Amino acid sequence: MPVINRIAADAPELTEIRRDLHAHPELGFEEHRTSAIVAEKLESWGIKVTRGIATTGVVGSLKVGNSDRAIGIRADMDALPMSEWNNFEHASKNPGKMHACGHDGHTTMLLGAAKYLAETKNFDGTIHFIFQPAEEGGGGGRVMVEEGLFDRFPCDFVFGLHNDGTLPVGTMTAVSGGVCAASDTFKITITGRGGHAAGPHRSIDPVVIGSHIVIALQSVVSRRVNPLDSAVLSITQFHAGSASNIIPETAWLNGTVRTLLPDVQDEMEPLMRQVIENTAAAHGAVAEFEYKRGYPPVVNSLEATERAAKAAAKIVGVEHVLRERRPGMGGEDFSYMAQKVPGCFVRVGQMHTSRENKGAHHPLYEFNDEILPLGASLWATLVEQELPRE
Repeated sequence: MPVINRIAADAPELTEIRRDLHAHPELGFEEHRTSAIVAEKLESWGIKVTRGIATTGVVGSLKVGNSDRAIGIRADMDALPMSEWNNFEHASKNPGKMHACGHDGHTTMLLGAAKYLAETKNFDGTIHFIFQPAEEGGGGGRVMVEEGLFDRFPCDFVFGLHNDGTLPVGTMTAVSGGVCAASDTFKITITGRGGHAAGPHRSIDPVVIGSHIVIALQSVVSRRVNPLDSAVLSITQFHAGSASNIIPETAWLNGTVRTLLPDVQDEMEPLMRQVIENTAAAHGAVAEFEYKRGYPPVVNSLEATERAAKAAAKIVGVEHVLRERRPGMGGEDFSYMAQKVPGCFVRVGQMHTSRENKGAHHPLYEFNDEILPLGASLWATLVEQELPRE
């Protein structure tokens, strides 16, 4: 794989940076240490830095030559609120926080590209290195856009990437159209009548009613949504009760809905409300249903995708760039940027060959440092391709 030699030589430094970020994870809008490291490194390479966008976001801007063309490349910086089970030396030192999705790697790859481009200046135009906070549910991408990201830093195109443990190293994706799902959340509050567990007939048990609702909601996707469309409805939390001999007054259920099409997203809330409220009423209880729309789907622009595919082919070969792939049902707030500016979100294969591959958001997840030079080379190649010198 023709990784840029200069970037390949920086692989040990990139690995050191990535592992340091991994050992010190920070949650969304709290990435103060991470953003300070990013800003300091960019400034040390002569890149103009703007801090404090969306609280902890950083944008590094590098202009070379006279062209008025500009592109943006985005990396996410935040970690997840979970404990790490790995026991290697650079495992998380912050209890209850872990880089279990590879954002430490995404940040490092963009830093690697920034260093190379600042040193070589082999392009004509402006590159904005966008380091975004709070991708994991906080909507940092939305906040950056709302705070005028592309008004302050105009871009012709914007690009982002994510590591992919299901693809071998040396494989990249560049697929036009929808690639990530809309990500909504919901909360159900069931109010019954509490009482002694030995006399359930004098109570209205929200635990039993909640259980009926869990089962009934499974029919929304399987029987109410067109089987040719895609939807995921997952209940991920069920909270009730305080003792083994008390029927509680209230139970709470939380979960997520993922859809690829706007029409299906519009259908889900009323269908769920009908099932939830009627099931509760049938058992003499009251259910309150709160539905919150989250990230919109990521839709890759055809033109931006073609440009990303061309750059990826220069790194891994055209035969290793996947141009067709089913969308994933995960959410990604790169979607907000791609709604404002033509964009492409690519995947970079990172499958380990020497250890078991644990998926993202698993406490044993491990980013594959082997792909750091690959990702950095992809971004550097893209910039030189899109902003060529005369």
